[in-house]
Amino acid sequence: STTLRPPTAYRNPVFCLSDSDLSMRTLSTPSPALIFPPNSPGFQNGRGSSTSSSSVTGETVAMVHSPPPTRLTHPLIRLASKHQKEQANIDRLPDHSMVQIFSFLPTNQLCRCARVCRRWYNLAWDPRLWRTIRLTGETINVDRALKVLTRRLCQDTPNVCLMLETVIVSGCRRLTDRGLYTIAQCCPELRRLEVSGCYNISNEAVFDVVSLCPNLEHLDVSGCSKVTCISLTREASIKLSPLHGKQISIRYLDMTDCFVLEDEGLHTIAAHCTQLTHLYLRRCVRITDEGLRYLMIYCTSIKELSVSDCRFVSDFGMREIAKLESRLRYLSIAHCGRITDVGIRYIAKYCSKLRYLNARGCEGITDHGVEYLAKNCTKLKSLDIGKCPLVSDTGLEFLALNCFNLKRLSLKSCESITGQGLQIVAANCFDLQMLNVQDCDVSVDALRFVKRHCKRCIIEHTNPAFF
Repeated sequence: STTLRPPTAYRNPVFCLSDSDLSMRTLSTPSPALIFPPNSPGFQNGRGSSTSSSSVTGETVAMVHSPPPTRLTHPLIRLASKHQKEQANIDRLPDHSMVQIFSFLPTNQLCRCARVCRRWYNLAWDPRLWRTIRLTGETINVDRALKVLTRRLCQDTPNVCLMLETVIVSGCRRLTDRGLYTIAQCCPELRRLEVSGCYNISNEAVFDVVSLCPNLEHLDVSGCSKVTCISLTREASIKLSPLHGKQISIRYLDMTDCFVLEDEGLHTIAAHCTQLTHLYLRRCVRITDEGLRYLMIYCTSIKELSVSDCRFVSDFGMREIAKLESRLRYLSIAHCGRITDVGIRYIAKYCSKLRYLNARGCEGITDHGVEYLAKNCTKLKSLDIGKCPLVSDTGLEFLALNCFNLKRLSLKSCESITGQGLQIVAANCFDLQMLNVQDCDVSVDALRFVKRHCKRCIIEHTNPAFF
């Protein structure tokens, strides 16, 4: 009996990527694709040959594939493909619709689509689809994948990929400095780089990226424990010395879980990244008030700042942060146990346009601190004062009478909160959309009162009698 293969099961030659392969490539035939591990469902669907699967043992590598042929020679296969083509409504879509659909696919799936047929091959390599490279997964060989993709995208402009603006390789633990070197050397127009959770990269590779990609604005290195600061390379610093400190155009920087970051590193970051508007230093446990002082000297345009779980930050640090004045819109100081009403008073007095404050776990905050905040930051929309045992219904009354635009309020584990305080809030803050009262001593009647007055409010609670 003869087995009919679907049209996608072309017997194309598959070659492992090597330097010799790249040197022999032409502008029309090879197509890079990202192949899944041989035991995964994606590999089986891709009909990988036994020879190629035996050369790949438990890891994902970048491969080079020839584009699908335009004609099929076997009569039975031709018959089956014709029948399937009549049934495939997707082939009736115009090219611009197909490109729009492809734009929602991650990079590895887009490369797989390029192997379906000649038309899909041409559409998958539309330049508009390659402004972003998005790779995820712990097994993928990111270094090789980036090398293959950038060389393919550099065909029209040798050694330079002018179209690529965004690279997202979050969670790819096999990414190393070599992959970042490839990006730095080939992508001068890069504007956004996310490498969160890639703990194998070091300062040197990050320095190369920020030095060779002058338009980089968004950098996420959260979870990269080896990264201790952001700076230009020594060569770039010498070359650009007249404008030293103004060459890194980063505005968004996320260094969450960069545990090794210290005040000296933060000083270097502030001196080089003077245009910062968004800075996240969550769980950078070595940062102190001195580091925040350096930050406020150079970075005066910060709108969003997070120093959550930075246990050495105290009221003195809040005094430094207050120098941002009306520019500050978002502040997270969760679990900073050294912050009290004094620090909150600094923020409330000078940062009148604050919209978001997360002070969860700051047990030194009392009703007096909430009063300062409510009377001065009247445009507050989101407030988290969970696990602040000294905040009671009195503080909630100040919030209700001053912050009418409040949309999100978290009071989780606030032992002094009762149903009376919640009713005052619900009677004045009609736009409330989220209320967290888990582990609070609140009656069912109070919860029903909130639901009746704030109809769009989602209530998170631990009272089994309320549903």
